[in-house]
Amino acid sequence: MERLQKVIAKAGIASRRKAEELILQGKVKVNGKVCTTLGTQVSNKDVVSVNGEVIKREELVYFLLNKPRKYICTVSDEHNRNKVVDLIDCKQRIFPVGRLDYDSTGMLILTNDGDFAYMLAHPKFQIPKSYRVTVKGVLDKKDLMKLQNGIRLDDGIKTLPAIVSMTSVDKDTNKCILEMTIFEGRNRQIRRMIEAVGAIVSKLHRTQYGCVKDENLAVGSYRRLRPHEIKVLRKMANEGIGE
Repeated sequence: MERLQKVIAKAGIASRRKAEELILQGKVKVNGKVCTTLGTQVSNKDVVSVNGEVIKREELVYFLLNKPRKYICTVSDEHNRNKVVDLIDCKQRIFPVGRLDYDSTGMLILTNDGDFAYMLAHPKFQIPKSYRVTVKGVLDKKDLMKLQNGIRLDDGIKTLPAIVSMTSVDKDTNKCILEMTIFEGRNRQIRRMIEAVGAIVSKLHRTQYGCVKDENLAVGSYRRLRPHEIKVLRKMANEGIGE
């Protein structure tokens, strides 16, 4: 037996939080009857439908993709741009966990497990994500300190403290390379953090997501997450819940 919202999330219909909203809105039925009670336990024999569609309990799959540039992290796009889901050959309806923007590259997890995706993507779970960042402009120690301590973004929100180090400086071209680890995943966060100290990101590559990295994975290639990686990611989320 599993809680109803968890079954919906596992089916890839929505995150657990969104599944709870759907239940409360009366959009979920169990065995043909509307169910608005959160925490309702259902078995594999129960028929669950959301917005009139019966949930097919697919095999849960988990992939790691080395995202190329000029691919969008959505399952559909009105402008007909390349999508990351098109790079993975599987029968399940997968979706990316969080996003890397159109021009960014690197480690991206895709799955059909909505509950797992929620744990990895929501800022409160504080899953670390590491990046190699090429910056137009040479940052000084004061700039690095601001990034490390947390910096206020253009929407007024202050980021969590980050791990930041400068690994390369080229004063002739006025560029530097940073290694950054953040513990949340706000929209275009790295680019906005760098903009907040007066510089611009020219290249952004995610090198690690939680415990998962793969330097040998070619650009545009993917592999399945290993069972121990999934286990450790869940453990990191459970241990990293913030206030």
